[in-house]
Amino acid sequence: MLSERRLQVLRAIVQDYVGTEEPVGSKALTERHNLGVSPATVRNDMAVLEDEGFIAQPHTSAGRIPTDKGYRLFVDKLAGVKPMSAPERRAIQNFLDGAVDLDDVVARTVRLLAQLTRQVAVVQYPSLTRSTVRHVELLSLAPARVMLVLITDTGRVEQRMVDCPAPFGEASLADLRARLNSRVAGRRFTDVPLLVEDLPEAFDHEDRGTVSTVLSTLLETLVEENEERLMIGGTANLTRFGHDFPLTIRPVLEALEEQVVLLKLLGEAGDSGMTVRIGHENAYEGLNSTSVVSVGYGSGGEAVAKLGVVGPTRMDYPGTMGAVRAVARYVGQILAES
Repeated sequence: MLSERRLQVLRAIVQDYVGTEEPVGSKALTERHNLGVSPATVRNDMAVLEDEGFIAQPHTSAGRIPTDKGYRLFVDKLAGVKPMSAPERRAIQNFLDGAVDLDDVVARTVRLLAQLTRQVAVVQYPSLTRSTVRHVELLSLAPARVMLVLITDTGRVEQRMVDCPAPFGEASLADLRARLNSRVAGRRFTDVPLLVEDLPEAFDHEDRGTVSTVLSTLLETLVEENEERLMIGGTANLTRFGHDFPLTIRPVLEALEEQVVLLKLLGEAGDSGMTVRIGHENAYEGLNSTSVVSVGYGSGGEAVAKLGVVGPTRMDYPGTMGAVRAVARYVGQILAES
């Protein structure tokens, strides 16, 4: 275990390195921070921190920089989440409140996160496996053609055309709409197949084929839309950090193109807590020089998806964590009110 003073020295090194981009020496630390000890004592503390693997000496400088292990200790023990100021919170709310639908919410969230953190922003669409049905609408377009509209609790809207095997009257359509919503409204998508499997039997024999066709389309929609979707923005921000990547940013850019990689980075959507993965904690080799800060968002107390940012390990962790958490909270409120 490190002493409180050495933890203070580590905190100072991380803060200075993030702020200046320059390796930090003992003289600079004692000048910039009120550590209450001599430069010789600070040098000794830095030697211990280096032996323990929390800081390292780049070959070009006498100063030290944090390692992945050092950043991890900083995030776990030393970094509080920096709260957003009242003007920042108002700006977030005003920007997101103008969204007209779910796609717009996600697009605005990506742009906002990238601007606030100056990192790469990644937002996962709400997963249908964790969503519930708000309403199913059935509209007659022709005697044997129906439009099925599925609305989720997260504001997602899916439309499908259904070609029926026989004409289906308005009265029968209204009956099907009412029966269907009484069974599935407010229920999880994963529960829907069992809830509707015997519904055709409630209708006259001549209408059962059409009811079965409508239900098949509904269930196909649930399956089709089960795949996870992401939106990414702010990739150009990486060019500001070229020297933070050992050789080239190309492996990072290639990793950001892989949706499966990004989904794994964000973590399980059902986990609403803040996650910070630093450097080599990212399983994908191309992202070993980056850190990922992510958190769940959703309506009510349950997360339906994740959002976060990807940037170099030399990032402002308290500020980034604060921005990610604040944006997630507002997105959750918008979904709850939509």
